[in-house]
Amino acid sequence: MVHIKKVEVFGFTTWYNFFKKLYTDQIFKKGVPMKKVHLGFVLLFFISCFLYTSTSVAAGYEKQQALIDRATVTFKSFVADPNMTWFRNHLSSAKGILIVPQLLKGAFIFGAEGGTGVLLARDQYTGRWSQPAFYTIGSVSFGLQAGAQSSQIILMIMTDSGLDALLSTSIKLGADVSIAAGPYGAGAKAETVDILAFSKTKGIFGGISIEGAIITPKDSWNIAYYRKNVRPVDIIVRRIVSNPYSNKLIQAVVQATVPAVSSAPVK
Repeated sequence: MVHIKKVEVFGFTTWYNFFKKLYTDQIFKKGVPMKKVHLGFVLLFFISCFLYTSTSVAAGYEKQQALIDRATVTFKSFVADPNMTWFRNHLSSAKGILIVPQLLKGAFIFGAEGGTGVLLARDQYTGRWSQPAFYTIGSVSFGLQAGAQSSQIILMIMTDSGLDALLSTSIKLGADVSIAAGPYGAGAKAETVDILAFSKTKGIFGGISIEGAIITPKDSWNIAYYRKNVRPVDIIVRRIVSNPYSNKLIQAVVQATVPAVSSAPVK
């Protein structure tokens, strides 16, 4: 009988034991020669390594990756929506975007809202978009109120001062930077502010008031995702770190900000 030592490589045992059982069952059923048995276990090891690698994407930062995946879906839905014409047409003019896939707002006597999002910025010289940096957004209000709401939000940063403010410790919208609701429709006009807020709330389109909300870098998530002690400025400006699992989000933003090439013949 062939004896196999237990392999422990970051949870690799699950895949290895699964295939070991299948393979050893076949060995004893068919009387496979020992030379082929050894070769078979070598192949088994590499197959298990491949499958474990495929199923352990983003191991160690699952929550962060899940947020980035949701941010990708949120961004694509905004770009594809016919009500977001102004947003879509002016993305190439933005200094950066902060995508919040879910902003929860609840109220009973006092109200509170909060969510987590990712900030990407466009290099003013090369036009290249940065890796995402994690942020939290939240606020508390008092007064007689009741209800609950869930929204998707994208903040379009329109000025250098607006982007610089986001790279600081924390900012208060409406105080440290000016903010207004983003325009909807092709002929709409935007206010001249640092940040424009676009939102979708349960399929209803319109401006959402987040003035007074505080945006703060989520340092623990940035460190976990990039496996280094980094701040937003390291990710957005210096660009000293990267994570390949953010590529789908970055590619979606790049595709949405590249001007469409006219198919009309050149005269």
